[in-house]
Amino acid sequence: MFIDTHTHLAHSKFEEDPAQSVEERISAATAAGVTHLIHIACHPSEWEEGVNLIKTYPQVSLVAGIHPHDAAAQPLPPALNTLQTLIPHLVGIGETGLDYFYNNSPVPDQKESFHAHLELAKSAGLPTVIHTRDAEADTIEILKQHAGAPFVLHCFSGTRWLAEEALALGGYLSFSGILTFNKAQEIQEVAKLCPRDKALLETDAPYLAPSPHRGKRNEPAFLPNTAKKLADLWGSDVAEVAQITTANAHKLFTKLPSGV
Repeated sequence: MFIDTHTHLAHSKFEEDPAQSVEERISAATAAGVTHLIHIACHPSEWEEGVNLIKTYPQVSLVAGIHPHDAAAQPLPPALNTLQTLIPHLVGIGETGLDYFYNNSPVPDQKESFHAHLELAKSAGLPTVIHTRDAEADTIEILKQHAGAPFVLHCFSGTRWLAEEALALGGYLSFSGILTFNKAQEIQEVAKLCPRDKALLETDAPYLAPSPHRGKRNEPAFLPNTAKKLADLWGSDVAEVAQITTANAHKLFTKLPSGV
């Protein structure tokens, strides 16, 4: 059994030809051995839909927050006050963080939002799901200011330095389909050195489909392809990777249902 720890189940890309319903995505994932999914609602407009998803599908859990791209557009006090009311429905907060590649929001707004999410997550006893791109030093600096708060660097695509710093702070690394790409040697090296009790798997669907599906719309059913690559890097097998990463998901996301 696998847990896809980061997927965007309600993304509009799933409405494009060939259209696929949420129920079809979940059924395909289940058939592939992906028995639980963590849906990421990273814009306030997505939060209510996310709550409805988990009420409809017991195979889905919810993480909600404000993506760094949208940090400037969302007035923090009212948005986070609303987010706080959703905490009973959530297994985590995010995705939040810093993105200096696109810089869709000014850096000060991204940092303020990141701090606020970490504070909310810590007060709620929830882990934080972190997006970081071209912002490694600032990401680690902020995380050090919130020492002890559980977190995961989702869709890990950074350097060995970032991995080591995050692991030293007790963080988890989540590997996506990028791990299967031929040119992803640095990420593959990080996966090899990652302690087995700190590794997670995700699809980030509909983005970043793993080989041999690269270039297609990603979906949770493709997660075993990434698991196979991680097994190869560890000199292990897919069953062991499934067991380890599922146990790790439960350790980080402590509100996940038991038995998934």
